[in-house]
Amino acid sequence: MSRIRLNYKIIFHFFGLLLLFNGGFMMLAALISLIYKDGVTLNLFLASLSTLLIGAAAMYGTKNHSKEMNKREGYIVVAFGWIVMSLTGTLPYMATGAMPTFTEAFFETISGYTTTGASILNDIEVLPEGVLFWRSMTHWIGGMGIIVLAIAILPLLGVGGMQLFAAEAPGPGGDKLHPRITDTAKRLWLIYFGYTVAETILLQVAGMSFFDAINHALSTLSTGGFSTKNASVAYWNDNPAIQYIIIFFMFLAGTNFVLSYYLFKGKVSNIVKDEEFKLYFKFIAIFTIIAALLIYFKADVSQSTIAHPMVLGEGESAFRHALFQVLTVITTTGFVSADYTMWTPFLTVFFFGLMFLGGSAGSTSGGVKVVRHLILIKNGFLEFKRSLHPNAILPVRYNTKSISKDIVFNVLGFFILYMLSFIIGALVFSMFQMDFESAIGLSASSLGNVGPALGEFGPVNNYAALPPLGKWWASFLMLIGRLELFTVLIIMTPFFWRNR
Repeated sequence: MSRIRLNYKIIFHFFGLLLLFNGGFMMLAALISLIYKDGVTLNLFLASLSTLLIGAAAMYGTKNHSKEMNKREGYIVVAFGWIVMSLTGTLPYMATGAMPTFTEAFFETISGYTTTGASILNDIEVLPEGVLFWRSMTHWIGGMGIIVLAIAILPLLGVGGMQLFAAEAPGPGGDKLHPRITDTAKRLWLIYFGYTVAETILLQVAGMSFFDAINHALSTLSTGGFSTKNASVAYWNDNPAIQYIIIFFMFLAGTNFVLSYYLFKGKVSNIVKDEEFKLYFKFIAIFTIIAALLIYFKADVSQSTIAHPMVLGEGESAFRHALFQVLTVITTTGFVSADYTMWTPFLTVFFFGLMFLGGSAGSTSGGVKVVRHLILIKNGFLEFKRSLHPNAILPVRYNTKSISKDIVFNVLGFFILYMLSFIIGALVFSMFQMDFESAIGLSASSLGNVGPALGEFGPVNNYAALPPLGKWWASFLMLIGRLELFTVLIIMTPFFWRNR
């Protein structure tokens, strides 16, 4: 078996393109720094310039590349593209001295790009505005997918982007807004950008400063969770309007963006008929009712909230915190309005379980995704029928259409691989002298891109206590979780690098 021959020129050409994007967004952070006069404008400008120069050099050096890209090269571009972006994304942190070491800078950066929202910072509010904006921007870039963004301009390179889209979004979904993948990417980004602008305006009207509003909008639509305040969204517990706005946009961010497109086109029936959306909505409603009742009757909200616990009464406060925390965990956003680990042991385990749910396929959220749970549930019930009627043909149906066995096997394989990754992740964390609760919480949170975990890494704590090797391991789990396991892990298999 001979080794495969890769088109390295197009791979590095694409890396160069990604770095140009990265450098451009860094320049935007430098502009914010200049506006707020935070003293690090030059540092951010130099970080941006360095990234732009590296990107331009990579593109210039590979300008005579072949235009063909196969599936293997697509996987390599996606997996290593995120790493390349994360490596250069550390430059603003290192140049401004915001992070003490490269390990901390890389952890914060990959946590941003993977929209995990886990942080090692003990005092966020002392950081310069330009750095805080860059931190939120890493969420926004990663939210819809670095690769999807680049696909939108691939016609300039004369390269088809279907291979990249398949590697970036390997889930069982696959609805297309337009036959051409580049047009799909453009429409997705237009919706994404529009929601971000809308939330920024609404948060500012509700009482946030413009800077806080735009940062939280960037974090919400990407289901990331980085905040400009140490207390996260709990800082505004005395302003329910702000929290309800964030709740609404978390819900949208956890929904398939194709459904948003249908909404704007007036095709509401497509949304109502979508099985994943209906289950996603039911999950949120049922889990919120359970959490709200337990908070109201069993928990002391004033003990678990970080500031200003009740404004409109105990009932409203219980409902709001329940809805907020259910949504922030299911959509893997990771914002905090209260410490749910203080709401009774049952609710601690309850929210831990929600870390394995995830939002909809085609959304910016992490986790397993609702559609996979739906297919697993349907196939499980059909197994009972197949036991009674072994000769019957009973296909799994989704949105009235039968699903091929390949997709069902893919979902089953993904779920098994996900749980194995979770168990191995927890075992490795336990090697760093962590207690059981902290180890399983860290593994589930990192793999699901949730952010807050359990134990000493709970909602009101951060990841600063993780040893350096623990931060690198968490970074790896974040990456494979964000790219849905197969995209990264397949590169580690021997047969990926062989012709047969």
